[in-house]
Amino acid sequence: MRSGRGLGRAFGWLWGAYGTSALGTWLAFGAFPLIAVRVLHAGPAEVAALSSAGAAVGAAVAVPLGPWVEFRRKRPVLIAMDLVRCAALLTVPVAYALGALTFVQLLLVSVVVAAADITFRAASGAYLKTLLPPGDLLVANARFESTAWTTTIIGPPLGGAAIGLLGPVVTVVADAVSYLLSALGLRAIGGGEPRPGGRGSAARLRPGDLVAGWRYILADPTLRPLLLNAAVFNGLLMATEPLLAVLMLGRLGFAPWQYGLAFAAPSLGGLLGSRLARPLVARYGQHRVLMFSGRLRALWPVGLAFLDPGTGGLLLVMGVELGLIFCCGVFNPVSATCRLERTPTDRVTRVLSAWTVTTKATTALLTAVWGVLGTTLGPRTAIVLAGLLLLATPLLLPRRPTALPAEPEPSVA
Repeated sequence: MRSGRGLGRAFGWLWGAYGTSALGTWLAFGAFPLIAVRVLHAGPAEVAALSSAGAAVGAAVAVPLGPWVEFRRKRPVLIAMDLVRCAALLTVPVAYALGALTFVQLLLVSVVVAAADITFRAASGAYLKTLLPPGDLLVANARFESTAWTTTIIGPPLGGAAIGLLGPVVTVVADAVSYLLSALGLRAIGGGEPRPGGRGSAARLRPGDLVAGWRYILADPTLRPLLLNAAVFNGLLMATEPLLAVLMLGRLGFAPWQYGLAFAAPSLGGLLGSRLARPLVARYGQHRVLMFSGRLRALWPVGLAFLDPGTGGLLLVMGVELGLIFCCGVFNPVSATCRLERTPTDRVTRVLSAWTVTTKATTALLTAVWGVLGTTLGPRTAIVLAGLLLLATPLLLPRRPTALPAEPEPSVA
């Protein structure tokens, strides 16, 4: 297995583009909820709706894009999705400067960004599999995961400081610019990309193409439980984010920089976890690492039941997030590699699209439900309920390892 530095120039540009856009995303961490709460005076239900409706409609829009992208060259799709996200986000500061920003506009931008994000993730997974041999996929995914947590450490505190100094939309501008820089980095990869096999770029989509990704996942004894676990775990975890923002920034009186710090500093755990993923798999095997880290990550969120104002509360959030993020830092690259290894090259985009649509839609549904629960029961009670349910998510993990499916022979033109 080659070292990360030996993955090639093309991977280097792809990795750099990923890091740039990830930094922009984390600079804008919580930007839309902050704008909704502090500029548009939204309540818990509206903040939850902002997250859930954008993700749900974006996921629905992305359903036909997965099979469409499967038969296209992936790099132009990646560049196009970066530019779409950049343009959509730039409408927010423009409307804010003109005094015309509305909650509806935030919803529409959320939809566009969510659909482009799903399409980008699916295309990037397929593109990565064409760039690298199977033995290097875990190295690459671990480096992506490590970069994600590094930008998480840097981004939220800088974003919080920028919001305090320059206003709530400045980080949205930074996020938009990061997508533009990512597009330029992807363009710099250069070189030709072979046209994917199959029915060709001009072929029409068949109804079966829209569900082909789900059919493959549900037929695989490892991917099926992994998807169920990912959908429920991520959905419950993300459903508490808007409520935690309302609780910390509103009722408990935390400053924006404290809110950002509470999620940035613990990301050191994700950086450590992602670096340990490959040696752990080498020693204990992929399945055992998946099971152990997947079980352990479910134990932490219930600790938010004891969140109080002040330094003690801030340290509690940081401790809970540190344990959770460390476990996710191990689990995520191993799960992503397992997904790519078990999916034939000619189905990667459809499988990853189906995967992301499912997780996004589940997150949207659970976020909407928890928005109602947060309004009726209070944010703290709803957060505790989600933490208790998360304790059961390890039951959805695959119970035993299974052999990899055979990769089909490439068709001869």
